[in-house]
Amino acid sequence: MAANPSTDQLVGTLRDTVVALVRRDGPDLSARQLGVFLTCYLQEGPHTVRGLAADLNVSKPAITRALDRLGELDLARRKVDPLDRRSVLVQRTMKGAAFLRDLRSIMSEASAAAAKMKPAADAEPAPRGRASSRG
Repeated sequence: MAANPSTDQLVGTLRDTVVALVRRDGPDLSARQLGVFLTCYLQEGPHTVRGLAADLNVSKPAITRALDRLGELDLARRKVDPLDRRSVLVQRTMKGAAFLRDLRSIMSEASAAAAKMKPAADAEPAPRGRASSRG
């Protein structure tokens, strides 16, 4: 399967973003935790455990575990829905909003770095000559 330069650039940006997140001081989120976090912060709410599980196609216990971690880090919090006490709402936090700003900045830097590398990556490889079997 041939590589797609555009897709390779996106994957490179993702890699650079994840590496920057791992290297910095701050929360170290799993892919699932990051997916839950980004869903809560980038999609209009209100968000519920049931709704997040459906959106992300994972079990409610998996969402609950991810929210436990996000809650420990004060990136999101749960609150009982006052209109339906059986339902739990997921709320954004100030620390979560700051984390999202940091994430956007890191991704922007990674994307800019990938764009600088793109011309070299898109260059056609030089044709290779065949080795002569004549000696």
